[in-house]
Amino acid sequence: MRLSGAPRAVWAYIRSAPGTYVWLAILFVTTVALHHMSPEFEQEFLRQRSTNLHELSRHPVRVLVSSAMWIDGGHWLPYAVLYSVFHAQAERWLGTVRWLAVCVAAHVLATLISEGALLKAIRDGIAPGSAVNTLDVGVSYALAGVVAVLVYRIPSPWRYACLAAVLVVYVVPLTSGATFTDFGHFVSVLIGLACYPLVRGRTGGRAERRNPKETAAAPPG
Repeated sequence: MRLSGAPRAVWAYIRSAPGTYVWLAILFVTTVALHHMSPEFEQEFLRQRSTNLHELSRHPVRVLVSSAMWIDGGHWLPYAVLYSVFHAQAERWLGTVRWLAVCVAAHVLATLISEGALLKAIRDGIAPGSAVNTLDVGVSYALAGVVAVLVYRIPSPWRYACLAAVLVVYVVPLTSGATFTDFGHFVSVLIGLACYPLVRGRTGGRAERRNPKETAAAPPG
């Protein structure tokens, strides 16, 4: 490819996954904003937008949305790579609406399930009461769900090897020193795999478009 065509190719790739790159642009703006905050103010600011038990009990919808717009740690570039490798590919393959459905399902359900497990642990005396204010922002649950659903895009038998690799990545942290976030990541993977009904009829790229003549000539069944 000629160098002059590279910017055009990059722009075409971005336009093919608008949801991914709008979200990534929002994360860039919010990350820049975090870098202009003092450490003390940043922690309190993020805690108010966190899906911890305290905020979920008071403003569930607000924090479920706002928590997905911030990156704890302030490193945007790695997410730009991950979004381009996983989210963009999933959106190009599934279409924006189905891709977003996977993201929302993984982010919301994994958050509620992991926080529910944390609440039970607090009531059982396993976790301290202060855990209700634990900082919990970020986009990793949605990312884990998308990574899992992309397994269905890979043809057999390689699909099973990729599935095994994904499970190893997300199960190993549960075997030693697991946190409720690790548990949430594992739940996100299961939710992504459960989104199989959304991928039926998708055979690579966007939805398969068959030639009308080929469709008419194809045998029924």
